[in-house]
Amino acid sequence: MAKSENENRNTNGKGRLKTKLRNAAEAFEEALKGNALRRAKYILRLYVSGSSGRSLKAINNLKKICEEYFPNDYDLEVIDIYEHPAAAREEQIIAAPTLVKKLPEPLRKFVGDLSNTQKILVGLDIYERKDNGDQLSGARP
Repeated sequence: MAKSENENRNTNGKGRLKTKLRNAAEAFEEALKGNALRRAKYILRLYVSGSSGRSLKAINNLKKICEEYFPNDYDLEVIDIYEHPAAAREEQIIAAPTLVKKLPEPLRKFVGDLSNTQKILVGLDIYERKDNGDQLSGARP
């Protein structure tokens, strides 16, 4: 038997809808594979006190660490506590420079000029501290 004109429209409409949904899902999966929707893995906030020597040293040290150990995988915001005292109060910053690692959790704070790269890498969970002394084991996955 021949289908009525109304039935043909419904089937064609459902078929087109399934095709559109499948195409949209495939496009979404491809975007995820291609890291099109990728977000920064590390969210870092560095609180500094103006352009003091220690603040500038902390900024340079942190940028070197970020570019060497996780390039293009971080979001760094430098906040001057003189210009934004409310932000420092909100994060309970009592000394500068202070680095706050927001993500990945757990939240961690580092005070100083960040010149001890090994301690910063351990604190950022880039390396694990070995039980014997201050030596570092390989990069964590």
